[in-house]
Amino acid sequence: MPNIQSAKKKVRKDVKKTARNDEQRLKVKKTVKKIVKTPKTAKNAKELNGAYSTIDKAAKKKVIHKNKAARLKAKISKLFFGKK
Repeated sequence: MPNIQSAKKKVRKDVKKTARNDEQRLKVKKTVKKIVKTPKTAKNAKELNGAYSTIDKAAKKKVIHKNKAARLKAKISKLFFGKK
């Protein structure tokens, strides 16, 4: 446990940031899993855009790496549109 006041504040901030980041990671994981499990339909096309948005937001906030975001988007688009 830190003794210095600024170090104590940093610990409090880190706890909040960690919780927020975990929430974002879980959201990305759930949306990808949802897209993978359901077959491609018109409704799923709208969810695909939502999934892209969620992944991009997480990458922008540096919760996940940009290459991981690209890999996830490629994975779900391949499932939805098929191989080229």
